[in-house]
Amino acid sequence: MAGQRVKLVVQERTVLGSPESRRLRKQGLIPGVLYGQETPVAIAIPERSLRAALTGVGGTNAVLDVVVGEGNAHASVLKEYQQDRIRGTITHVDLQEVRLDRPIHATVAVHLVGEPAGAKEGGVLTQVTNEVNVEALPMEVPESLEYDVSELHIGESARLSDLQVPEGVTLLDDPEETVIAAVAQPTRVEEPTEVLEEGEEPAGGEPTEGAAEPDADAAGGEGTAPG
Repeated sequence: MAGQRVKLVVQERTVLGSPESRRLRKQGLIPGVLYGQETPVAIAIPERSLRAALTGVGGTNAVLDVVVGEGNAHASVLKEYQQDRIRGTITHVDLQEVRLDRPIHATVAVHLVGEPAGAKEGGVLTQVTNEVNVEALPMEVPESLEYDVSELHIGESARLSDLQVPEGVTLLDDPEETVIAAVAQPTRVEEPTEVLEEGEEPAGGEPTEGAAEPDADAAGGEGTAPG
């Protein structure tokens, strides 16, 4: 859903550096930078407020009204963020101030809905593209886009040109070269054929053609004795 605005009250950081960033995180604050129209401002954001802003209806494409201290609100969007590779928590965030009357570029997730007809035929659905690049006014950037795969049969694919987008949103990726999803036949694994050497018996089977029969006399078979 587009058109979501979230107020985000932050603090200005006057002390920089890794030790200070670690201290802030222990206090539940996420260090970051607000890239404004003029000079970047180092900020610290309450982790709970940031998480609530980015997991709301607008998702990561929500317009954030960033208030630094007692100052005015700055309409901004998420530019970039870093995560802890083990815990998955956000460790740093960059925000970009924007003008609401000028288009911006954004990345939007693509969700597949429905069950493809090809799945009922034994096919396997694969999502090829998970995100697409769009251009739109900040308040018009959708949280995500959906594509209904119900009509896809085995051997068919959906391309970006098949994706319906809201009015005011322009897709920036190649509409014909970008494949969204495809339905293919399941992969069959062929069992290797066992090749036997001459005279070798297959496991649990009869002797192969041309194999020598055992010599009962030589083997000292039952009822035999030296002449």
